[in-house]
Amino acid sequence: MIVLRPARDRPRTGQSRRAPHPAWRFATFMREGYVRRITAEQAAALVHSGDTLLVGGSGGGHAVPDELLAAVGRRFVDTGLPREITVVHPVGLGDDKTLGLGHLAHEGLLKRDVGGTLVNSPRVGALALADKIESYTLPQGALSLLMREMAAGRPGLLTTTGLRTFVDPRHGGARQSKRATEDLVELVTFRGSEYLFYKPFHVDVCFLRGTTADEDGNVTMEEEAVFGEVLSQAQATRRCGGVVVVQVKRMAVRNTLPPKQVKIPGMLVDCVVVAPGQRQTYATAYSPAYAGELRIPLADMPVLPLDARKIIARRAALELFPGAICNLGSGISTGIASVAAEEGVLDRVCLTNEQGLIGGAPAAGTEAGASRNYAAMIDQPYQFDFYDGGGLDLAFLSFAEIDAEGNVNVSRFGDRIIGPGGFINIAQNAKRVVFSGTFTAGGTTMSWPHGTTRIASDGAHRKFVAAVEQISYSGTFGRERGQDVLYVTERAVLRLGRDGLELVEVAPGVDIERDVLARMAFRPHVPTPPRLMDARLFLPQPIGLAADLARRGAPLRSPRLAALDAAG
Repeated sequence: MIVLRPARDRPRTGQSRRAPHPAWRFATFMREGYVRRITAEQAAALVHSGDTLLVGGSGGGHAVPDELLAAVGRRFVDTGLPREITVVHPVGLGDDKTLGLGHLAHEGLLKRDVGGTLVNSPRVGALALADKIESYTLPQGALSLLMREMAAGRPGLLTTTGLRTFVDPRHGGARQSKRATEDLVELVTFRGSEYLFYKPFHVDVCFLRGTTADEDGNVTMEEEAVFGEVLSQAQATRRCGGVVVVQVKRMAVRNTLPPKQVKIPGMLVDCVVVAPGQRQTYATAYSPAYAGELRIPLADMPVLPLDARKIIARRAALELFPGAICNLGSGISTGIASVAAEEGVLDRVCLTNEQGLIGGAPAAGTEAGASRNYAAMIDQPYQFDFYDGGGLDLAFLSFAEIDAEGNVNVSRFGDRIIGPGGFINIAQNAKRVVFSGTFTAGGTTMSWPHGTTRIASDGAHRKFVAAVEQISYSGTFGRERGQDVLYVTERAVLRLGRDGLELVEVAPGVDIERDVLARMAFRPHVPTPPRLMDARLFLPQPIGLAADLARRGAPLRSPRLAALDAAG
């Protein structure tokens, strides 16, 4: 039996207000030990009209509490409640169809969605496009780090992440629908420099997921593909006086879980929902490689077919050097992991993703966010600490649109709301950035007989445009910060020069005027005749990347290390 307090008596806003203990949400539950074990339907009833619901998890089902979200959606369909809720999720959640946030995609249920991306949730994106909800897409890293600020009761997050992009209030304030009028981000000046200030949220209910809970509510994540920021989210919710509900696969007797494996201490958990059938991701019931239980042979990793995407991934991979610490963004750039595995160089570089995986081969497609053969898995906020601090040598990111100033758009184009995900944190702060994508979109047909490019039909949609629809990366800001930036396609490579884009390479067989310049809405600088792209990229056999890396020396990260080597 659940006894709910009337909505009119509940505290509504104010991050600094001390809300009552979560016990105001309920009087009694069937108990097993200390933690309350409830059903998904009971968890859904904890969400009241007008609430803010914080949701953990990542992408295509990675640690996503899908049973809880589904129960909220069913309750609304059956009863019309809850209404007008706000959902906050640092990472996109969904299977690109109906799962994840898709369960909540009902007009009247959602008032506002605030997340890193909507690419996994087209039904919520459709509500935003129709201006049926308030929609904001904030940088994934900013939201992830904001969870820690909220947990500590600090005023909010102060950072340079998002300056000069569509997140900057001068360029839209991260809004993706007209009815989104509240300012969630402020431009401030601190000690003479510009920053963005991300405001905190008051959380009423938090849905998280783990693998095992004991009778005291301690939760481990041994089968999960990511950790995310579950600890910070639980702490932030507890500070707001909200209710923390964790979906798990199974229960254990108290005092039997290895203490060092506990990711969410029981003192932060109010209720547990057991979902024995929960999958590791939407596409995978369980992969021991994703869980870090074992490492798989490189020969078992997928080999990409020779197509435009592989050529682009190969050309980007030529920028690798021994010991390089890299991020692989979603989309076409995830192919670099497959190329590195095929070429036998995974152990020569350190590939990472923003979800907290370090080393190994980050997964691609709907599984992006997971990884195989990784060396470590850390909480997402700590990964973004490293990224924001300039720790990345190389960032490999995808693009949807590029303009003459070198601005890049990945967040909104045509009739699609995507959002930035971790793109802004990564692109702004890496030492070197490689943006990758096909030169055109919408029906391109190409082949590479004997390593020569043949374009049978070109895509109708231009990706090199006069002005990007939204600025996800500012070329001007990048130049000011001294970044080295490349734009890699299957037929040409450009770089960010002093006065904008410069054409530096073209593929063998490509006519520069017909196949490159005529397909752009602006004319890039061509300071010298472009050199040919490496012929190896267009042949079916491996390109010999291991030998390339062997010829390159690994740079020392500190002069002290050089002195140590000199001393023998």
